[in-house]
Amino acid sequence: MTNTITSISPGMFKAEAHWYPKALNATIHPMVSYFMNLDPGRIVTRYCHLNPLVDPDGLREILAYQCKYFLWGGADLINATTAQGRRRMVIIENNSCPSGQKSMPLLDDHQEEGSYRLLVERTFRPMVEKRQSGKEGRLAVIYDKNPMEASGYAATIADVFQEDVLYISDYYGATERKLRVEDDWLFALHEGEWVRLRAAFRYLTQRPWTRIPLNCKTRILNPIVTCLAGGRNKMVAAKAYDFFNGEIRKYGLKIHTPETIWDVSRNEIPLWVAKLGGQAVVKVPYSNAGQGVYTITNKRELEAFMAEPIDYERFIVQSLIGNYGWSSTGGDGKFFHVGTIPDKKGRTFVSDVRLMVSSTEDGLRPLACYSRRAADPLTDTLAAGAESWSMLGTNLSEKLGDNQWSSDTNRLLLMDRRDFNKLGIGLDDLIEAYIQTVLSTIAIDQMARKLFNSKGKFSLRLFSGLNNDPVLLSEILA
Repeated sequence: MTNTITSISPGMFKAEAHWYPKALNATIHPMVSYFMNLDPGRIVTRYCHLNPLVDPDGLREILAYQCKYFLWGGADLINATTAQGRRRMVIIENNSCPSGQKSMPLLDDHQEEGSYRLLVERTFRPMVEKRQSGKEGRLAVIYDKNPMEASGYAATIADVFQEDVLYISDYYGATERKLRVEDDWLFALHEGEWVRLRAAFRYLTQRPWTRIPLNCKTRILNPIVTCLAGGRNKMVAAKAYDFFNGEIRKYGLKIHTPETIWDVSRNEIPLWVAKLGGQAVVKVPYSNAGQGVYTITNKRELEAFMAEPIDYERFIVQSLIGNYGWSSTGGDGKFFHVGTIPDKKGRTFVSDVRLMVSSTEDGLRPLACYSRRAADPLTDTLAAGAESWSMLGTNLSEKLGDNQWSSDTNRLLLMDRRDFNKLGIGLDDLIEAYIQTVLSTIAIDQMARKLFNSKGKFSLRLFSGLNNDPVLLSEILA
């Protein structure tokens, strides 16, 4: 695809261009609205009442944490349980360029820019004004996916700052770029002239470390280090969660994830799948949008994965959360999907929750929320050679070709009066999802801090020790 640059001026925001049609006129569910407006003090009180071993002072400290790098994230969570009824929200991943605004009903009908504006006003603008003196250079939105939301951010930034914003596509593998780096600043080719960017809102999802440098004077939300530290790197994310769990154990808190084995070579994968009982999830650590995730429930699916041509050399293997009859048994027991409320045909579907948060002066606060369901209903048993992804995969993105995507919005579940009731979750589940999202965001932010040395330079030596994948290391634009 060809990279382009256009200029977006104040007053160009059009709601119909930045929301899915089914979300445009949806009415937020009262319980979700109530949750989104809960103050941190009440959240702490409620959570500690239900989890009496959690230290309330420690949880207050966590919710007030000020991120340095990972200022905006969105976690995908599964509502899971055990046969004994031990419910938990399980983190699948946290994303450094999360989608979700186009699926979020308005919290306030009088604010037509919705949580687009909330993110720009409370997170992006403070970052620009706090860390950048003067107004030299332009503002930009740089994207390679999700133009519906990326253009919404560009129009909102133009309105909030009352200046034109450069809207720049920067596709991975494009033959010609409209961006270049000079003296550690990003420059954009606009109307035949290279102009400096003082700050950029980044929605680059495909190997962004190949195009944007790690040490950059242009202020970027989120900087590339957040991708490598876990926001687009499932390998390092798993280690970040493990390290942070060691720190917060004293508070009675823990990031809940599937049992994870990292740094796995391709040849080792069948051994780990067998250890997990023949059911597992294998992930290419640096993929996103549902790509590079393989659910393994039988010999055929394992053989299909082993035959896949994959560039990278290291993988992660996780326990599989499916139905009770065919889930992995890990150290914490066997967890399986709660799933949606049965429909009129008695069918239950796997669903997840995407919860987006952003940094504010009061800590990380919820921003947007939506859900997705799998294409096929969950079955109690698996037929021999059955294909499991259609029952377990929830991502709506469908890859059509290089840098070309569509979305299956038929499986989108909104947080509105109609869809929310199908999810089978309540206020305490939303609070749990929020706390898990905050914990995972902080874990990645702390990993990002560790990856810079005392002189403020990215430590490639430390990173290669955490993620020794030669192909990935060769891609990083240091």
